[in-house]
Amino acid sequence: MAGRRAGAGAGAGALMALLALRALGAAAHPQCLDFRPPFRPPQPLRFCSQYSAFGCCTPEQDAALARRFGAVAARVDAAMWAECAGYALDLLCQECSPYAAHLYDAEDPSTPLRTVPGLCEDYCLDMWQTCRGLFRHLSPDRELWALEGNRAKLCRSLSLDDTDYCFPRLLVNENLNSNLGRVVADAEGCLQLCLEEVANGLRNPVAMVHARDGTHRFFVAEQLGLVWVYLPDRSRLEKPFLNISRAVLTSPWEGDERGFLGLAFHPSFRHNGKLYVYYSVGVGFDEWIRISEFRVSEDDVNAVDHDSERIILEIEEPASNHNGGQLLFGDDGYLYIFTGDGGMAGDPFGKFGNAQNKSALLGKVLRIDVDRNERGPLYRIPPDNPFVGDPTARPEVYAFGVRNMWRCSFDRGDPATGAGRGRLFCGDVGQNKFEEVDLVERGRNYGWRAREGYECYDRKLCANASLDDVLPIFAYPHKLGKSVTGGYVYRGCEYPNLNGLYIFGDFMSGRLMSLRENPETGQWQYSEICMGRGQTCAFPGLINNYYPHIISFAEDEAGELYFMSTGTPSATVARGVVYKVIDPSRRAPPGKCQIQPSRVKVRSRLIHFVPKEKFIRRTESIPRPTKAPRRSRPTAAPPAPTPRPSRPTPRPGRRRGSGRRRGRPGTADPEPSNGAVRLVRPAGLSPGRGRVEVFAGGRWGTVCDDAWDTKAAAVVCRQLGFLYAARAAKRAEFGEGRGLPILLDDVRCTGSERNLLECAHAGLGSHNCGHQEDAGVVCSREDPNL
Repeated sequence: MAGRRAGAGAGAGALMALLALRALGAAAHPQCLDFRPPFRPPQPLRFCSQYSAFGCCTPEQDAALARRFGAVAARVDAAMWAECAGYALDLLCQECSPYAAHLYDAEDPSTPLRTVPGLCEDYCLDMWQTCRGLFRHLSPDRELWALEGNRAKLCRSLSLDDTDYCFPRLLVNENLNSNLGRVVADAEGCLQLCLEEVANGLRNPVAMVHARDGTHRFFVAEQLGLVWVYLPDRSRLEKPFLNISRAVLTSPWEGDERGFLGLAFHPSFRHNGKLYVYYSVGVGFDEWIRISEFRVSEDDVNAVDHDSERIILEIEEPASNHNGGQLLFGDDGYLYIFTGDGGMAGDPFGKFGNAQNKSALLGKVLRIDVDRNERGPLYRIPPDNPFVGDPTARPEVYAFGVRNMWRCSFDRGDPATGAGRGRLFCGDVGQNKFEEVDLVERGRNYGWRAREGYECYDRKLCANASLDDVLPIFAYPHKLGKSVTGGYVYRGCEYPNLNGLYIFGDFMSGRLMSLRENPETGQWQYSEICMGRGQTCAFPGLINNYYPHIISFAEDEAGELYFMSTGTPSATVARGVVYKVIDPSRRAPPGKCQIQPSRVKVRSRLIHFVPKEKFIRRTESIPRPTKAPRRSRPTAAPPAPTPRPSRPTPRPGRRRGSGRRRGRPGTADPEPSNGAVRLVRPAGLSPGRGRVEVFAGGRWGTVCDDAWDTKAAAVVCRQLGFLYAARAAKRAEFGEGRGLPILLDDVRCTGSERNLLECAHAGLGSHNCGHQEDAGVVCSREDPNL
C-alpha cells in the first residue's frame, strides 16, 4: 500500500553502538538434537546440573541420562569406574549442551548423528590413556569399538576439525558463550532473527486476524476483498470466508491505497458470530470508506453470511489516498476505528485540516459501542469518550491529529505480570520527512498537520500554544524508510527473549525494526532487525529472506508474531507471503506452549500448505536496500525477495564416513583474549583439574602459588565452565610449566572477578618464585560442601 509515507529519532547511532558491544564474533549457532534452539529448563537438572540455566534437556531427559549413567556404572568394574566416571558424566551430558547439534553432527537432519560427541584431541588423548574401554559402553558403534586400541585413529574419528565446537573447548570459548541465550546483534547492532513461511500466493495480504474463539484459525484478508480461512495445520479452505470483491473499490495499480483494509472479530464472536470490516467503496468520482457488520453463516462456521451485512458507518473520502483501515476491539469491548486525514498532501482541508478538526471523522481514532445493536441505533457512544458533550466535536472521536495510521495494536501485557496491557501502539505514516510510532491515549492530540514526527510541518499551527500535542515514542527519517507499518509488542510463549519487544517495519524500504522500553527511564531503544547471518537460521523449516514490501503485522491466538509482505504491491498479483517471526537464540521449554485448538467442522475442500521460500546460503554479506521502490504499473514478472541477512560466516563442514568433519581451509584458531585460562594436567587425570596457565600480553604463562587460595581457584573454574572450585592446588602438584614464563604472582581475588587479571597481583611478569610453585586447581560441577 505504497502511498503511505513516513519519519526517525536522533540518538539511533548511539543506541546501535551500544548494541554492537553485544555482537557475536563467531558463527554462533546454538541448536539442540531436535534441530531447534536451546531453552531454560523449567526446573534445575539433577544430573547434568551444569546445564540447568540453559541447554537442551528437560528434567525428563536429564533423568534418562542419569539412568544411562547408572547402567554404564553397573557394567564397568569398580577400579575403572573410579577413574572414568567423570568422563562418562561429561560425555553423556553433552546431549544437554546448547551446542549439542554441533557436537553430534546434527545440524542437518539428513545426516546420521554421532553416537559420541565431538571431542577436542587433547581431551580424547587423555581419556584414552585410562578410560578407552568406556567408549564401548557409551556407544553402540562397533566401528568405533574396533579403533579402541589405536589412540591416534580413535581420537581422529572423534575429533572436530572445527575446534570452536569440540568438547570441552567450547565451554571456554568466549565468542560462543558471552551472549548465549540472548537475541544476537551483529557488529552494527542489528538483531538477528529468522522467519518461517506460513502462507503464500496471496494478493496484497493487508490483514491477518484470529477470532479469539479457541479454534486457533487465522483469517487473511486480501486487498481485493477476499478473506481466507487457515487452520492450525496451515491448510487453507478452498472456499473464501468472505468475498465482497464486487463491492470493494481498488485497482491493479501498484501502490493503490484503496480496497479491503481491515477486519476485526467481536470479542464475543464465539457466541454472537459478529465480525466487522473496513473497506473502500465508490460510485463515479465519489469515494468513501465503509465499516460494516457481518455474521457468520449458521450452516458453516468457516463462511460469512453475505446477506447479513449492516453498514455501521460511512465517511466520505475527498481523495483516493490516506484511507486509514485499522479496526480493533479493546479490552473495554469497544470498537476502535482508525481513519486517514482524507488524502492529497499536507491535509489541505479547511482552516486547520481534517486531523485537527474535532468535528470531522477523518484523521482520527474513533471509538464506538456496537453491542446490543440489534434494535435501535447501529452503534452508541461510550460514555467516557473524551469529547462527549463538546458541541464542537464529534462524540465518536477518541484521539485526533493523525495523518494516516497504518496498523495499530493493543499490547496483551507481560504474560507473568500483566505490565503494559492495554497500551495502544500505532504507526502513523508521515509526509515528506519522518515516519512515527505513537502510543495512543484517550483525548490526546498527535500533532498532524502542525507537526510531522518531532518537527514542525505547519509552523503557524505548530506555534499555537493550545496545540498540546503528544510527541511520538519514536520517529525515523526518510533515509530509513518512507511508509511505516505498525506492528505488535511480542507477548507470545515460544520465544521468551522477545517479550516486550515492539516489532514493526517499513513498506517502502523493507526494513524490519524494533523498540524496547527502558523501564527505568521510559525511553524507547531502537534496534533494526536483520535476517540471521551465516548459520543462525540454518534450522529445518526456517528461512533468512523475505519480500520487501511489508504490508502488515499480526499475532495469532497464542500471541506469536507474523508479518505479511509482497514482491509486487498490486492487489491483483499473487506474490504475498505470511511469515512467522522466529528467535533462533532461545525457545520456551518443550511442552510449555502446546495449544489444543477447538474442533471445527470443515465443509470446504482443504488446500494443504506447501512452502516455496528457501533458506539462502551466501558467502558474503548482501547490503540492505537503501532506495525506495518506484511506484509503477503492474509488471509481468515480480522481483525476487529482498535478502536482508547480516554478514554470514562459513558453515562447519559435513562429516565424512568416519564421522569426522572437514576443516575450514585457510583458517586458524583465533588468539585467546587477555585473561583466558587453560588447565594442563598429567595423562589420566579427569577434566577440571590441572596446572593453571593464563594468557596475557600475547603469550601463555603460569601462576605462582603465593597467596593462591580457593577464591582465585573459583575465578579460574568459573571461566572453564565449572560451578565450583573444590581445591586450590600448590607446589606444582600438577607439574611444572618450565617452558613458559611466570606471568602472575601474589594473586589475591575476591572470587567475583571475571578473570585473574582483574584480581590484585604483583604485576604482569613480576614475581619472586620459581616453577616449583606453579599453582593449580581442582574444579567441580557439584558443591564440595554438600
